[in-house]
Amino acid sequence: MPIVTSLLAGLVFGLGLIVSGMADPAKVLGFLDLGGRWDPSLALVMAGAVAVASVGFAVARRRGASLLGAPLKLPAARRIDRRLAGGSVLFGIGWGIAGFCPGPALVALGMGQGKAALFVAAMLAGMALFEGLESRARGRAGPQATI
Repeated sequence: MPIVTSLLAGLVFGLGLIVSGMADPAKVLGFLDLGGRWDPSLALVMAGAVAVASVGFAVARRRGASLLGAPLKLPAARRIDRRLAGGSVLFGIGWGIAGFCPGPALVALGMGQGKAALFVAAMLAGMALFEGLESRARGRAGPQATI
């Protein structure tokens, strides 16, 4: 059952990205173009997403398990550190250059957009590079260390 619900949630998310236009990099780049013809519609989509997520997180904090009985694992970290800030900067640079972030890129890839294939390949390469660097750092730090 969890696979079916995950599939349905992914389909609803992807459909929402298509309907809102967020799978179109031109729409995203229009939002980021503050000096040109700025398109504020992405801000409205984000505000709606934050409102819905806020309700979801408020409910999740009071529950110990999902509706299907799976344990809820909410983020515990509250500190903004160098790694979080650096990752955010890299995410923003990539988003601004390509007009994609991971979710919309996968939706656009499914829609056959060539730019999305290049973005997803670069994203996977970046993830592999990060994992390799993390694995190497863990090996140098010893088995007890966490990064």
